[in-house]
Amino acid sequence: MTELPAPTRVLIVDDEALVRTGLRIIVDGEDDLTVVAEVGDGADVPDAVARHAPDVVLMDVRMPRVNGIDATRAVVERSERAGSGPRVIVVTTFENDDYVFDALLAGASGFLLKRARPEEVLDAIRVVARGESVLFPRALRRLARGRQSPTADGLSGAGLTDREGEVLRLMAAGRSNAEIAGELYLGVETVKTHVGNVLAKLGVRDRTQAVVVAFTSGFVPAAD
Repeated sequence: MTELPAPTRVLIVDDEALVRTGLRIIVDGEDDLTVVAEVGDGADVPDAVARHAPDVVLMDVRMPRVNGIDATRAVVERSERAGSGPRVIVVTTFENDDYVFDALLAGASGFLLKRARPEEVLDAIRVVARGESVLFPRALRRLARGRQSPTADGLSGAGLTDREGEVLRLMAAGRSNAEIAGELYLGVETVKTHVGNVLAKLGVRDRTQAVVVAFTSGFVPAAD
């Protein structure tokens, strides 16, 4: 008998009990996902991560003691020291919330709105659990406006090849590896290699951070 893979482990972080309950019902209704814990403040996140070893953290942005930005930073720093750890999806009420961009800068792998449909929440968890990102290019552009450094050089010193630059622009447009492969007439494995090269040259941990750098550096204009 074939053994089923272990379900993706989810930690829910939100200061509203009703939101936590709603997310738990959505997540625990799936065979391939399970909620391992829920906490009401960012201050409790490091201990919860250490005790329950989640794969994905659904992180509220605004909380009374420790906000989602600082809690995300703590999770990412712990993961970097350990060599592995959960990925973070920040959950916010407003898509123009500047806290979201700060959370992405801190290492979150994407964001969701609290009004997202249940299937969108589930899809986001699965996407992030397999190492990809949950981004909304138009919203991210708006958030990036005003964050561009006055000395931004468009990544001229990063040493990206023309092809890697094309791949980064398509990443910033929200394209998946398969979609990039189709647009550039490349194999998916070749695209994965280019993505890996982009991450290495930019010195970032994942696609989300690469896209943030693309916008803040001016490599991709932060305008509609």
